[in-house]
Amino acid sequence: MTDHDLVRDARARIAQAARGLLRTPLCLVGLPLVPLQLVTYPMVLVTVGVPLLLLVTALVRHYAGFFRTWAGRVLDTEVPPPYRLPANRGPMTRVRTIATDPATWRDLAFLPVNAVAGVFFGVLPPALWLGGAFGFLVPLLWLAGGREVEFTLVDADTPGGFVAAPFLGAAYLAAAWWVTPRAAVLHARVVRLLLAPSATAALTDRVRALSDSRADTVDAQAAELRRIERDLHDGAQARLVALGMSLGMAEELLARDPRAARELVVEARQSSSLALAELRDLVRGIHPPVLADRGLDGAVRALALAHPLPVEVDLELDGRPEAPVESAAYFAVAESLTNVAKHSGATGAWVRVRHEGGRLALMIGDNGRGGAEPAEGGGLRGIERRLAAFDGTLGVASPVGGPTIVTMELPCELSSVKTSSSSGTA
Repeated sequence: MTDHDLVRDARARIAQAARGLLRTPLCLVGLPLVPLQLVTYPMVLVTVGVPLLLLVTALVRHYAGFFRTWAGRVLDTEVPPPYRLPANRGPMTRVRTIATDPATWRDLAFLPVNAVAGVFFGVLPPALWLGGAFGFLVPLLWLAGGREVEFTLVDADTPGGFVAAPFLGAAYLAAAWWVTPRAAVLHARVVRLLLAPSATAALTDRVRALSDSRADTVDAQAAELRRIERDLHDGAQARLVALGMSLGMAEELLARDPRAARELVVEARQSSSLALAELRDLVRGIHPPVLADRGLDGAVRALALAHPLPVEVDLELDGRPEAPVESAAYFAVAESLTNVAKHSGATGAWVRVRHEGGRLALMIGDNGRGGAEPAEGGGLRGIERRLAAFDGTLGVASPVGGPTIVTMELPCELSSVKTSSSSGTA
């Protein structure tokens, strides 16, 4: 390390120590919130206590959220909030949820602990830097003030004290150099220990998310079964019934009116062709043959070719996902492109598919008017439910005026056979 690098690092660490010292008063600000929140609990019996409790709790959670964000930046990892969500937005339900939420009481425990840790880790590095600087200033003060100057830490009237001061200062500076970057990390770990979700809370949230996902999947499957039943009843089944009636009438007319019987047979043949076409469409809606034959690459390109707008496809996969994940990804892309055609007012769209870090990432964009959001009962909400069954996620960026970009991720592994590595416009 050169002298320039050493000076630069020293300046950076001194600045870091100064920031820690400036953060110390902010750590003490949270102390008055402890009695303030505790006082509001018995006041809930009075009408004014409910809004006061909600207000003070919001202040405490925003205060804790600030340090949670700061700790995440220092530790380079997210510290998620552990709070429970109420079943509805009623004030009494919120009060009950807050009072029974372990995270609320952990926030209260965090406030005094953070004050102590913040003062200790904020004051220690600057104190060491100042101690080191003072150790090197002792000889200068001794020379400038003469032997009449008295020092409490080092006896300047003796040669030993004069020589020991710089060594003591060097020890303080070495300690400051080592402590400064670690003080903030230790403080951040204390914050994460108190404010991050506990293992039990994380497991509870995971179970709740899986239960919701399972319920959504069951509902989606039930709706899909009802759709198939309705399509069969209204389409192919009705045509097959008509086919049977036509053949029965032709059988009766065959002896006495062969010409009429022939017309009924022709009509029956046409009905059978239509019924077969409807059955193929129905099967294609359940699992498209092109998806089974050519994989996600061919199926997405087939969607792009059949789309009324020009769709650019950029797909690179080193293999094929598992069949259920592949099917979910295909129908998610199909529903997204359908939304583009129906609601976006766009003149073009694009699809990008990659597999990175054990996750299948899909992006669908258009140059339309924007304003899309996953509303209940809408197509995006249906995509979100479909992906949730595989622990997938959906993100929508659609400002008013456009463009709209829908991002989807599905955890999955690919087969070893490379299926595609191409991009182009369909």
